[in-house]
Amino acid sequence: MSAMNDSLDETHTSGSLGEKATIFRGARGGGSAVGSAFIPLRSPLQPPNAAVFKGNRKVREVDETQMGPVPDPFPELLPSAVSLVSECLLPWTKNSATQVIKVYSEDNTSRAVEVPSDITARDICQLFILKNHCVDDHSWTLFEQIPHLSIERTIEDHESVMEVQSGWGMDSHCCLYFRKNYAKYEFFKKPLDFFPEHMVSISSETNGIMNHSQLIQTFLSSSSCPEIHGFLHAKEHGRKSWKKFYFVLRRSGLYFSNKGTSKEPRHLQFIAEFSDSDVYTLLSAKKVYGAPTDYGFCVKASKSSSARDLKLLCADDEQTRTCWVTAMRLFKYGMQLYQNFIQPYQKQKSSPMRSISENSLVAIDFSGHKTRVIENPSEALSVAVEEGLSWRRKSCHRLSSHGSPSASQSSMSSIAIHMAQPWFHSKLSREEAQKLITQQGLVDGVFLVRDSQSNPRTFVLSLCHTQKIKHFQIVPVEENSELFYSLDDGHTRFSDLLQLVEFYQLNRGILPCKLKHHCARISL
Repeated sequence: MSAMNDSLDETHTSGSLGEKATIFRGARGGGSAVGSAFIPLRSPLQPPNAAVFKGNRKVREVDETQMGPVPDPFPELLPSAVSLVSECLLPWTKNSATQVIKVYSEDNTSRAVEVPSDITARDICQLFILKNHCVDDHSWTLFEQIPHLSIERTIEDHESVMEVQSGWGMDSHCCLYFRKNYAKYEFFKKPLDFFPEHMVSISSETNGIMNHSQLIQTFLSSSSCPEIHGFLHAKEHGRKSWKKFYFVLRRSGLYFSNKGTSKEPRHLQFIAEFSDSDVYTLLSAKKVYGAPTDYGFCVKASKSSSARDLKLLCADDEQTRTCWVTAMRLFKYGMQLYQNFIQPYQKQKSSPMRSISENSLVAIDFSGHKTRVIENPSEALSVAVEEGLSWRRKSCHRLSSHGSPSASQSSMSSIAIHMAQPWFHSKLSREEAQKLITQQGLVDGVFLVRDSQSNPRTFVLSLCHTQKIKHFQIVPVEENSELFYSLDDGHTRFSDLLQLVEFYQLNRGILPCKLKHHCARISL
């Protein structure tokens, strides 16, 4: 897509298409800025904390139980920093100023770290990926959550974390969360799924239905003028009621029509522009703000921390909300979002993790007196399956060796094999499962397995498809004193849940899509 390399020069206009709507209040409040950088020192006799050094700076984990910083009377005795982290891992600029930030995970565990003042959201994610030995699948994301407003947003990979924190009020108790978001850049891969045809208008000649690349190019190119339009519920300022209006989103900002679906300039009322504002999702739209649905979002000025300054909106379904929020992100950041998306893949090409191709791997039989290469694909597949079953039996034997003597080996093995899997969440309710999947991105194939709340002997597979979460019961089936698990009333049976998940990762079967991304929780 050659057009994606063009620079994006967006222009924003003032509210010349009409006066600002009276139902919205302009954001004028501002939060207090973060104070001066906190640079702790230590005495030469004080044992140093575990630190990761970078150039002449260091990123150090802070133990919150320790006493405050101790001034050093002999700064000349401090040892010079030693570079232990590769430039390709944490590419920060050289700046000696540091600050301490606290980051939370989904289980509300937290870790405080000392970081450079110019650190970006991607740098923070890379730091915690290294510290927690996570697999870097480019989905780890830093979120900004504002509890007293019950809102949160994705902090874009290129954003400065300190600039984000500078907009927080002193008593706002805002938080940074580190978790997965599979939907962060999914619109670059499947834009037609994110932008329904009836909500998008293009003011250029497209000659029929647009393909994926053409649709994204219209958002990234400054020469085109894409437009998102449709009905949304809006919260009237100073009232508890919500009212439905026809909204229009353009490069110049967000507008609503005061006369039906008219787009004439005299009927369009200016709401907000995004040069100094961000779009957030509402965490509890119905409960906190009395919205007609739970698919709420809002526009908030960067320096405002007051609920009165929020432009509160609400969609009728998740797909509509996702379309509006994604379009606002694209209009605000443009080509920068695409650069964030392709940057990890460019690094992989320049420095591949492996020096050989997986296609060069071959199956070898070591069972005889002489080793031989297995050239028959069917034989190689059967050997791989047998090896997997052998590994499973050994693992089950180890994990279930401390089980109850009265329990059957089959049932104990089944319990042992899935309890250790990252996709299994034991005592998770239906509502909690939906919340977890929604937080980690409503992308086709995001899933988890949990205990059934209604039937203690069964399990439930919760799966996202077309931005909707569906639940499938996994029923145990007994035959000849052996226990199996099935999703289709015993037609397709599996000896344990791990085998079931592995099968549906490769085959759709009765499911609407294959299992692709598992929901996992980590502790920092």
